[in-house]
Amino acid sequence: MKNTMTYRGYVGSIEVSEEDGVLFGKVLGIRSLISYEGSTAKELVDDFHGAVDDYLSACEAEGTKPETAYKGSFNIRTTPDVHRRAAIYAINHNETLNSFVTEALEEKLAEVE
Repeated sequence: MKNTMTYRGYVGSIEVSEEDGVLFGKVLGIRSLISYEGSTAKELVDDFHGAVDDYLSACEAEGTKPETAYKGSFNIRTTPDVHRRAAIYAINHNETLNSFVTEALEEKLAEVE
């Protein structure tokens, strides 16, 4: 079982309350709190879709731009040695540090998909 689901470009978590057996989640990667719940998997998916649709409708009604997650830019923290080695590798291969990190991430993700 996956612990996320996707709808209209938004990724939502899937969690279970051990106390009452309710399924619940929230949209990940944005500041706005969009939550949903259900007693069954179908109810959870339907409520997730409805919550995203409601959020997008509210943004449209207010004339605001909906938040989008995973814009392609993020900061990472690593050790100074890894930073130095990665930068030197990129320089020696005539590429930017960004392109080196992107390639490394793509290779790692290809292993798990």
